[in-house]
Amino acid sequence: MDTLRRRFEHFLEQRNFATEALGALEARTGVEKRYLAAGAVTLLSLYLLFGYGASLLCNLIGFVYPAYASIKAIESPNKEDDTVWLTYWVVYALFGLAEFFSDLLLFWFPFYYAGKCAFLLFCMSPGPWNGALLLYQRLVRPLFLKHHAAVDSAVSHLSSRVLDAAAGITRDAPPSLSPAQKGK
Repeated sequence: MDTLRRRFEHFLEQRNFATEALGALEARTGVEKRYLAAGAVTLLSLYLLFGYGASLLCNLIGFVYPAYASIKAIESPNKEDDTVWLTYWVVYALFGLAEFFSDLLLFWFPFYYAGKCAFLLFCMSPGPWNGALLLYQRLVRPLFLKHHAAVDSAVSHLSSRVLDAAAGITRDAPPSLSPAQKGK
């Protein structure tokens, strides 16, 4: 618990939008920003547990910050952060796909959105315990390496069939008349 508190305090010492907003609130109210941040986290957690629209809040948490961090990573000269956020988006997409097919069942589980939000926060956490990197290395990458040749072959075959069908449709379509030809 002490390490979690130290990480929380370290986060509050960094300069970013959230800590600047907390600093401004601290100056106005006189309440320390660590208490303000703890209160905000508590309110968000309670809303995820009991609030209406928890799915929207959870999806915003899982999308807004990672999108912002991805844009920052693209604009930075360091390519390592690009890999971190690309990995997050791969895991996020696979999770979204799995959730699409299981949402009718998962929706009925109590506190589902709190668990989903915790999973997404785990996936975007910095450092060696980045959930997206762990899931990618242990699940996604081995499956990709095992099946990518078959998927590439199927996609190539499908794209050639689609191109052939499109060429056949355009070849068999009656020629359209130009406006000048219609008047004659």
